[in-house]
Amino acid sequence: MNICVFLSAADLDERYTRPAKEFATLLGKGGHTLVWGGSDVGLMKVVADGVQEAGGRLCGVSVEFLAAKAREGVEEMIVARDLAERKRLLLEKADAVVIMVGGTGTLDEATEILELKKHGHTDKPVVLLNTAGFYDGLKQQFRRMEDEGFLPRPLGELVFFAEEPVGALACLEESRGVA
Repeated sequence: MNICVFLSAADLDERYTRPAKEFATLLGKGGHTLVWGGSDVGLMKVVADGVQEAGGRLCGVSVEFLAAKAREGVEEMIVARDLAERKRLLLEKADAVVIMVGGTGTLDEATEILELKKHGHTDKPVVLLNTAGFYDGLKQQFRRMEDEGFLPRPLGELVFFAEEPVGALACLEESRGVA
């Protein structure tokens, strides 16, 4: 399975890097391909290292203004013109999506895939990995949106909230019939 991971390129604390590395190792050992923003820095590097070390494949989609930070020696690296094209390419290449901790870019990517799902433009499974409760507030906001009628589909049809890496990958594999 090609699993797109939206996440930060920042250097982060071990409470975020440890679960990210754990997920990456599971992804690689499962024989999956990581589809990610292509950067070789911060949390993006942690995940790419973990997948590669565990035998998985890497497919990066960088963007022109960040190409100097792109990881070398990967199976596939695409350089998009801008962030909009990058998002489109990441989603095209993916069979499933995992949202890890991140900033505004990650949030932008997350809301785009959820909007596409909401309107029936994709059926790709989406998992939000809520490491160290990072997305507790967002989860609460999504529930309020659902409760107050802002979502035309049940929240559970749009995204699965996983508290641990093993649950995130299990959800994706189950949704795609991968054992």
